[in-house]
Amino acid sequence: MTLALIVLLPLLGALLPALYRRGTCRRLACLAALPTVSSLLLLLSVLPRISSGETIIAELGWLPSLGLNLALRLDALGLLFALLITGIGGLILLFARYYFEGSASAARFFTLVLLFMAVMLGIVLSENLLFMLVFWELTSLVSFLLIGFHSDRQAARLGARMSLVITGGGGLALFGGIVLLGQAAGSYELSVVLEAGERIRAHEHYGLMLNLILLGAFTKSAQFPFHLWLPHAMTAPTPVSAYLHSATMVKAGLFLLARLHPALADTELWFHLVTLTGMLTLMVGAFVAMFMHDMKGLLAYSTVSHLGLIMLLLGLGTPMALAAALFHLVCHALFKAPLFMMAGYVDRATGTRDMRRINGMWRFMPTLMALSAIPAAAMAGLPLMSGYLSKKMLFGESLRVVTPEWATLVIPAWVTLAGLFSVAYSIRIFHNVYFNGRPIDLPVWPPHEPRKAALTPIALLALATLLMGLAPQGVYATLVHPAFEAARQAELAAYDFATLGGTRTGLMSLVALAGGALFYAIRNPLFRLHARLPEVDAKEIFDWAMRRAIELSQRRVFQLENGSLQRYLTFIMVTVVVLVGVELLAVAHWNGGVPLAALDPLTVLAAGLLCLAAIGVVVFHHHRLPALLLLGVTGLFVTVAFARFSAPDLALTQLMVEVMAVVIMMLALSFLPQLSPRESTRLRMGRDLAIAVLVGVGVAAFSFAILTRPQHTISDFFLANSLPGGGGTNVVNVILVDFRGFDTLGEITVLGIAAVAVFAFTRDLHLKERVVDTNPGHWVAEPHPIMLSTVARLVLPIALLVSAYIFLRGHNLPGGGFIAGLITAVAFTLQYMAGGLVWAQTRMLTAFRPLIGAGLLIAVVTGLGSWLFGYPFLTSAHGHLNLPLIGEFELATAMLFDLGVYATVVGATLLVLANLGKLMTVAGPGKEIG
Repeated sequence: MTLALIVLLPLLGALLPALYRRGTCRRLACLAALPTVSSLLLLLSVLPRISSGETIIAELGWLPSLGLNLALRLDALGLLFALLITGIGGLILLFARYYFEGSASAARFFTLVLLFMAVMLGIVLSENLLFMLVFWELTSLVSFLLIGFHSDRQAARLGARMSLVITGGGGLALFGGIVLLGQAAGSYELSVVLEAGERIRAHEHYGLMLNLILLGAFTKSAQFPFHLWLPHAMTAPTPVSAYLHSATMVKAGLFLLARLHPALADTELWFHLVTLTGMLTLMVGAFVAMFMHDMKGLLAYSTVSHLGLIMLLLGLGTPMALAAALFHLVCHALFKAPLFMMAGYVDRATGTRDMRRINGMWRFMPTLMALSAIPAAAMAGLPLMSGYLSKKMLFGESLRVVTPEWATLVIPAWVTLAGLFSVAYSIRIFHNVYFNGRPIDLPVWPPHEPRKAALTPIALLALATLLMGLAPQGVYATLVHPAFEAARQAELAAYDFATLGGTRTGLMSLVALAGGALFYAIRNPLFRLHARLPEVDAKEIFDWAMRRAIELSQRRVFQLENGSLQRYLTFIMVTVVVLVGVELLAVAHWNGGVPLAALDPLTVLAAGLLCLAAIGVVVFHHHRLPALLLLGVTGLFVTVAFARFSAPDLALTQLMVEVMAVVIMMLALSFLPQLSPRESTRLRMGRDLAIAVLVGVGVAAFSFAILTRPQHTISDFFLANSLPGGGGTNVVNVILVDFRGFDTLGEITVLGIAAVAVFAFTRDLHLKERVVDTNPGHWVAEPHPIMLSTVARLVLPIALLVSAYIFLRGHNLPGGGFIAGLITAVAFTLQYMAGGLVWAQTRMLTAFRPLIGAGLLIAVVTGLGSWLFGYPFLTSAHGHLNLPLIGEFELATAMLFDLGVYATVVGATLLVLANLGKLMTVAGPGKEIG
């Protein structure tokens, strides 16, 4: 329960700012802080247990046959990331309280950030990989909304679209990789997957599996060449950038690779893919960051570089590389968030983020300068700072690489050069902003330092950064080392910071520090040289690629979809004929030896009439009314066929569906011409006839081949388990409400959505008013005959009684909620036809949309009820009670689910009928119905 609350509190807490939109920013921040602090306290309460090596797993069965369970896992690795997400998230909310002060969009921001926090917690605390994928995709969607927060700005929309396309595409690749991984391991539960490392690495699809998973991780964590979305996400508000770069989103890919390390790592393919990608990302981000003039742009590319550094450590394969990666991940989160906050405050105070204009801010913001010095020094890796320790760990691990041969020299030199750049851009952002002369033509003058309370989150993070540099052993022993052991699934020796490094690592650090300072000192000629290079705008390239892809897809789609239903049916039918024909021609004997049932004259007659009715629909399809009536006849003969071959449930359903279908189609077709034009040429008619004959012969041959062969189907299971497992003798109904209740829930959901769509489409639809004949002749029939009105009113209570009877007996005899709902809908339809729309609507006691919602809610709550007793979703229970006077009486929870089906069917059917009928009125749309 504790694990579920950690995720659910921010998720449910997101409703608080949304419901209290008109509150002040201070109150909104307090509301948002409540679930955040609560989740953080819950995590801290289990810290001693988790640090000692315990793993807490909470599981709730959902779809075990698919390997999909609602399972959460909290070990030291998940705890480390969860503490970063909630801890830094709480400080981001405090920062946003001052950043958004006076803004009308504050409530939306707090809601989205809490959603972002919840889905990130879902990723790091998931035990089931398929469950984790749901949260993974949700991070892409919520980040899309956050990056495009200022939707009125084109740059924000383009940046949000880029992030969604790249990370969403990576998510699809990850889905394929996780499916392969689960198949190779035999389960999607992490507890099983992490123990199956040898079997997974020896699997024939290991290479494909690894590439797909890495593609998902690389796109999410902005690795080269997928890093472009992250710098262009800077169009988001600064609190979003601070949270995105420090503790969420980009850390998800790193977490995934650390989590799956025992299952996928320690192979040559892993080393080359992960290490080389990390090296390229590390260098590209560091180099570009140095030449960025935008403060947030520099910080964004520095994040790309640090993400590459962590990815490089994840790929090295040395004994302590993963520990160094986790330690630097914490260091980066602590110093990057306050630097983004600093950039946000400076931007607000000066009106620009261009460091060529922002100079000498120490005169205006001395306190902010002092606080910013600590995270800037940590990012540069200066001595006594946390970044200094993590970089020495990186240098030390790079020297321990022994294979392949090229790596023993290239990797140490590469990371030293990248360290040089990190020193240079760290010096630049601090020196350019606070010193470097005086401000140049600032849009806002004079700049004002934020009030002291607004600097609290920066001060707290700067203090944490300083303490981590001065006392690293305690932080490492409490958080990082247990996470390292949880990631490696083994007990390992701890880092000793007292003996960290050596002569060579010290020399590498010195070269990086001195080289970075020298590089910054000669920056002006380097900037001029860089300015001569051709400018490449990644966003423009991405937009061009997107436009080309859209144009290409549109051309291909228009080539296939030109609006002709005949063409679509031709493609479908020809494809079916080819696929089935190839298989049938390969069969040696179509007759499988099982004799077919003998034909009786009555069945042959009914089949012949069915064929004639179907042919009549084709012949008279230009005439609206005859075609519709003949179509109804074919449906009635299908109903007779179901009854003839012992399918009473299907027969009842088909009969009710045919009645409603004819009525609704009559309403819809009344707006079309009585006669449709003849557009098909003789050649096309001949083509269609040939295809129809081929399909008919093919279906007949296929059916003959199947029916003459012995079959062992799943129906035997349903017949054997319907009564003992579902408590009912009506196998069809038990299947619908029990064995395959999830399918039924999906179907009624689609039915409800379709009905609401019809309502929305016809809500404000104005059609041409019908011309009313003010002097009708005797040949014009009364629109609402008195005989029909009288009979309809007498039939209604009888029909409702029959409907109730059909509903109650459905678990053991033909019937059920779906059939009963259709009978009720037909009874009310008769009232509409007999008395008219206005007459019937004024007597309706229930609105249709709430009825649909109530039906879906009843069905879902019935399914959730099984969770309370530890059973999978929609597991039904049944039993028998002895009641006085009545005797033995059966009760089943499936009846509640069937009630939800009944309500949804009635509401959806009548909502469609009433809103189509509303268009028939002379006065136009009239009063809203539903």
